[in-house]
Amino acid sequence: MGNQLPKGSKSRLKRMPMSFIHHQTSPSHTGIRTVDVDNVTNFTTNSDLCISIVTWNMNGQVSFEDIVEMVDNNRKFDLLVIGLQEAPCGGKKVATLLKAALDGNHTLIGKVTMKSLHLYLFGPKNAAPFIKELKVDKESVGGYGGIIGRKKGAVAIRINYNGIQMLFISCHLSAHARNVEERNSQWRHISHSLFSKIWNPYARPSHITVWLGDLNYRLQGIDSYPARNLIHKDLHQRLHGKDQLLQEAERGQIFNGFCEGTLTFKPTYKYDKGSSDYDTSYKVRVPAWTDRILFRIEDENNIEATLHSYESMDKIYGSDHKPVKAHLCLRLLRPAPTN
Repeated sequence: MGNQLPKGSKSRLKRMPMSFIHHQTSPSHTGIRTVDVDNVTNFTTNSDLCISIVTWNMNGQVSFEDIVEMVDNNRKFDLLVIGLQEAPCGGKKVATLLKAALDGNHTLIGKVTMKSLHLYLFGPKNAAPFIKELKVDKESVGGYGGIIGRKKGAVAIRINYNGIQMLFISCHLSAHARNVEERNSQWRHISHSLFSKIWNPYARPSHITVWLGDLNYRLQGIDSYPARNLIHKDLHQRLHGKDQLLQEAERGQIFNGFCEGTLTFKPTYKYDKGSSDYDTSYKVRVPAWTDRILFRIEDENNIEATLHSYESMDKIYGSDHKPVKAHLCLRLLRPAPTN
């Protein structure tokens, strides 16, 4: 990615991890850059591509009403990316419900599943001429999270659409606040492993990588009731400094150079199913922003990204997680190469 290789390193290059995902080899790091949301709605004339992105841990349940609410969008988009974790058995049912909820306005152009991990990519009906490449991959880590069929790992789609090379990764990492280093290790393993079997040292890297899912990073150094008290008073921004994901990125362990919208919404886990009440079980879990959407622009001289929304979907009650949605628009600053 612009680094000069020493002479005689060609054979070593073939053994290096693939270039489709940026991995952190630089001694310096920037952590996660928090970006503001641009709420303007007249964006289509200034953008080459707009993407609606949703991540949701479904806790093994699905209803058509929740699916309809999840895909409902008052913003126009070209592509719809949906990453699901702990999706119920029988992926065909979920795909069928998604297609029905979209009411024929968009068609499924790519999908990849691994047990309870699903990733769907929908585009316009006339999408075929704009797709120059579409590949999928998956990588498992750890076990099943204690429940058979609920897989940890990641599924990914790589696509060149209308001249923009994109990589979407949906993941589910290990649970529990104490497993920070395990999550870090899983993230690094996934980053180095996805698409490695088809790695081409001459392949053009993605313009943008989008990482979404139940990353399972928790709040560190605060108990449940003090955290809930701040959330109840609408002061949850004071919890940002307790967020393990931001802490680990600041340490240079994960997501170096990625961007994320400001966490203006309340922590998305753990709720009592069917309600907006945080966990009332005997565990009284500390609320956390486990569900996230991050993105990285590989070359800011070539492409511009504008985040138009980053929010939780609090009217969906079918899981102990709330879905998270982002709306991202891209503009090429110079024409993409034709070859």
